Amino acid sequence: MKEIVIEAWGDFACFTMPYAKVERLTYPFPTPSAARGILSAIYSKPKEFRWQVNRIEVLNPIRYISFKRNEVKCTVSTKPIFTEEERTQRQTTALQDVRYRIAASIIPRPAFAGCEKQLYAQALRRIRGGKCFFQPSLGLREFTCYFEESDGIRPPVQQSIDVGLMVYDLFTPEDIEVTKKTKIQMSLFHAVMENGIISIPPYDSPAVLKGDAAHAESTV
Repeated sequence: MKEIVIEAWGDFACFTMPYAKVERLTYPFPTPSAARGILSAIYSKPKEFRWQVNRIEVLNPIRYISFKRNEVKCTVSTKPIFTEEERTQRQTTALQDVRYRIAASIIPRPAFAGCEKQLYAQALRRIRGGKCFFQPSLGLREFTCYFEESDGIRPPVQQSIDVGLMVYDLFTPEDIEVTKKTKIQMSLFHAVMENGIISIPPYDSPAVLKGDAAHAESTV
């Protein structure tokens, strides 16, 4: 399977665990959906293809930082002007000085009648030109993500972590960015980093828990 490999980095990152209801607590490395979001910000044609993340490599040592952030309790669309009662402070445990190598493949949609090679060429042109539809982020919108094509020189950190069940995605491959009014359908997988490398199974793999199985595990 062909792959596109980028490096993504930034000052801070926060990939929030779903059971952290009040305070924001990050996973030690990106979820597959966060990695997909970075790639989609760079190049996306939802009706023609989807991104499949194959591998995430952690290139900088994992460092945590804790601080408080001001947030609002409502959405911008419902309340364009915020009062003090609608503001709140949340404790955030984030990652600091992060850099990742993300390897992903382009999976054409069943109805796609074009040339897969052209999709890869267009994606690489955008990556090499530093172009994106909107600035990608590292978990939270204010945590800016920078990117470039990977030269493969930096080795991953020599560290291994068993995170247990991690969020794989919040949507199915059929629903990703195709419609805006899509019901969230969380999926999970057993995330293990071995010597800085996290292998990501495809969505249709038995290793990815979906539907009732994922819901049962997420509420334990």
